[in-house]
Amino acid sequence: MPDPVSVASGICAAGALISSWQLRRRALQAEAELEHLQAELAAERHAASHDPLTGLPNRRAFYRLAAALLTDASGRSVVAVVLDLDDFKQVNDQYGHAAGDQVLISMAERLAAFAGDNLVARLGGDEFAGLLVTPTLDRRWIDHASRRLYEMLAAPISMGGFTLRVTASVGLAPVTGPTQLPEALRQADASMYRAKSLNSGRQARQLVDIGHLPE
Repeated sequence: MPDPVSVASGICAAGALISSWQLRRRALQAEAELEHLQAELAAERHAASHDPLTGLPNRRAFYRLAAALLTDASGRSVVAVVLDLDDFKQVNDQYGHAAGDQVLISMAERLAAFAGDNLVARLGGDEFAGLLVTPTLDRRWIDHASRRLYEMLAAPISMGGFTLRVTASVGLAPVTGPTQLPEALRQADASMYRAKSLNSGRQARQLVDIGHLPE
């Protein structure tokens, strides 16, 4: 006949093993739930700060990221860029909003490639903005950057059965520090609209207004 003490000890050991396994399973479940919650929160934060169509930072995130960039760029040249697509409404009217969305996505991808590690955002509609940290801010750099940006934006966009060429008007203005950002963006925006008015009626092409930049 089994020893009652041994049987009781065995039952206790088995119970302890089961309890330990249950606790471990609950801990793993809690860890998985926490990771899922963290992923959901990260997705919500990303959605709140990024444009859902292009994936670029939105207007609100642009100002927050710009402040950090300008703080880190102390002592280096920074230029604000404001860009608006030319006659974008005609794309929507003639080819439909799906085509318009594809144009915005393509332009966003090209702007992000042009900006590299710098900041570019979609402010809304067909308007984009960026901050570029540059080694220098002179006419030679401006001409080189403008030409490269034009070539990237002017490349045809494949729409399946046809291609589109879309141009943009661009304004530039230097930024001397975080507190000067709103004024620099205002100057760049004014330059962009001057460029657009000068471009009106001409053969479609990108035109950069550099009135606020040094010679």
